[in-house]
Amino acid sequence: MTSAMFRGGPQGGPMRAIARNLGWMLASRGVLAVLSLVYLAIVTRTLGVAGFGRFALITGASQALATVVGFQTWQIIVRYGHQHLKPGDETRLARLFKACGLLDIGSAAIGVVLAAVIIHTWGEALGVRPVHARATMIFTVAQLLSIRSTPLGILRLRDRFSIAAAADSVTPATRLVGAVLAALFLPSVTGFLIAWGLAEVLTAAAYWAALARSGDLKLLFAPGIGVRDVVTDHPGIVRFSLATNASSSLGLSSKQIPLLLVGGTVGTASAGAFRLALQLAQALTKVSQLLARAAFPEIVRAVAAGGLARVRQMILRSFLMATVVAAFAFLIVVVFGHPVLTLMGGKEFGRAYPILLWLAAAGCIDLVTVGFEPLLLAANRIGATFVARLVGIAALFMVSFWLSPSLEVIGVSIAVLVNAVIVALLLGLAIQSLLQSEQPEIRSSDQ
Repeated sequence: MTSAMFRGGPQGGPMRAIARNLGWMLASRGVLAVLSLVYLAIVTRTLGVAGFGRFALITGASQALATVVGFQTWQIIVRYGHQHLKPGDETRLARLFKACGLLDIGSAAIGVVLAAVIIHTWGEALGVRPVHARATMIFTVAQLLSIRSTPLGILRLRDRFSIAAAADSVTPATRLVGAVLAALFLPSVTGFLIAWGLAEVLTAAAYWAALARSGDLKLLFAPGIGVRDVVTDHPGIVRFSLATNASSSLGLSSKQIPLLLVGGTVGTASAGAFRLALQLAQALTKVSQLLARAAFPEIVRAVAAGGLARVRQMILRSFLMATVVAAFAFLIVVVFGHPVLTLMGGKEFGRAYPILLWLAAAGCIDLVTVGFEPLLLAANRIGATFVARLVGIAALFMVSFWLSPSLEVIGVSIAVLVNAVIVALLLGLAIQSLLQSEQPEIRSSDQ
């Protein structure tokens, strides 16, 4: 079935390109998935359910902060850079690269200041004990300053997905080695935080090294090219940047907020069980993110070349393919979820199986609707994605506070599924409106 979806017709080229891009990213994520099971088992069995819960709350809060302040500059580069790939337009391309790099640096600096204030003021409320405050701050700073979105965007713009996949694989490899060393020499929350922070730094270094080998690092740091005219070069880039940042922050934060809600309302032990179940369920979310990232460059090119007529069948085929993959993935979770949880964390974590089912269902819904948001972004319907994410987050909070007093962590898990359903429905309605409009607002970025 999958091969048939990628053959024939005018969609064959873009769909084959998406399949090729996805193949390289899945190769990287396949390595990550296998290694993550190993290093998570080391962490959970070393720290126990309560210690792992505290570790999960610290890393979750840091990742949520990095998500909120960080811009998805890779989307900006892919969205506006494709029109400057022709010879003779290197100056505008370099200006775009440099502007995105400066945006990454600025948001990281703001994040460091916010992290210092938050850890000093609300650290204990987030599960950060005074003994862990320094390690938590070091980990957060390492994550914020490990800038990789700009080189990631450049590599994807150039269709160098294989190089990006190789750089991405540094994270699980470093975490595995770091987890083993921490378990042997510093078996504590601090030890694993150091290992995770080092993984962030080395992964970012791998991305920049890959960019240097590709030759685009010279273009990024080309002398005499300022960024003042980047807005003139790309009308609408400011609105696109702010809207995609807001939408991405809401979407990615929704993966961390439930963990913080569990830690704040139920306790660190439940947060540990929830985090392990979430880690397994997020494998589905990772697949959906990979599909979206693989599809986005091709959708941008298809929209610029031929409008909706060129992408309608592409979206339909991706929807059908994702539905089949999601159904198969959920079946695997149902059959193997409990044994895997018990194997990784022991009997204490086996009780997270019902949580895993709710979270896996939410991940499957994200996977089925994976092609919706890239099309809306390419079609300049940025507001629709923001509204969908905002309403979904509001529902997540309301359902969590409604159900958690009686159902505890299960209530938060149900809220995650409600969030996924609402976002999917709203994005689906936006897609339907877009496809049915007689004069859709599809514009190439140079108009």
